Amino acid sequence: GKFLEKFGAPVEQIDELVLANHILANENVVDSFGHISLRNPKNPNQFFLSCSRSPELVSADDIMEFDLEGNSVDGSTLRPYGERFIHGSIMEARPDVQSVVHNHSLSVIPFTVTETKLQPIIHTGAAIGKNIPVWDIYDKFGDTDLLVRNIDQGRDLARTMGNSNVVLMRGHGCAVTGRTIKEATLTAVYLQIAASVQLQSMPLGKIRYLTDGETEKCTEMFYSDLSMDRVWETLARRVTNN
Repeated sequence: GKFLEKFGAPVEQIDELVLANHILANENVVDSFGHISLRNPKNPNQFFLSCSRSPELVSADDIMEFDLEGNSVDGSTLRPYGERFIHGSIMEARPDVQSVVHNHSLSVIPFTVTETKLQPIIHTGAAIGKNIPVWDIYDKFGDTDLLVRNIDQGRDLARTMGNSNVVLMRGHGCAVTGRTIKEATLTAVYLQIAASVQLQSMPLGKIRYLTDGETEKCTEMFYSDLSMDRVWETLARRVTNN
């Protein structure tokens, strides 16, 4: 009831956002850090994101609402995530994006700090896309703590991301998009798996990556209701069984 009144958003979607936090934590995509957002379906110029706490601990009472510049719009006295600007900036640049995940997945980091490109290598990981850009905060902002702390940094990140599903962040992590909470969550989960498989394959010799056509067809397969629902059900069950 509270969220129907407070946000005008379906309470199921808030619950799904909370569950996504728990799934990402359970799959070790996020640890104490990292977050997932949802654009308000009733007001596309605003989004929902937890207050500043570990994803595995997030509850419905922790959800705050922000405008796309990262300002709190719900009168909440909770402390927001410092990097909420990642979410608002990407949603501002990309009307197609309804959900954003930011994480520090360890298998992804090597591809942010070397010349080696992260590429689709496994059919379930094709949704990461063929051209995954790397954003280096140093290029425009010099020496920082690498965190996206304001809207200018967020917009620069979003510019580098362009129309990709994923953008890597040098020495930091990545941001992952989706047209739904499920899409963003599962792409983030399989991004970590794909990066890990690529790291395991590289020492063995020349890699046969997915072709552009395969990447497209496998993404379509992965984003189909059948696949998404099956994976979501499995990952949700793992959370509720823990």
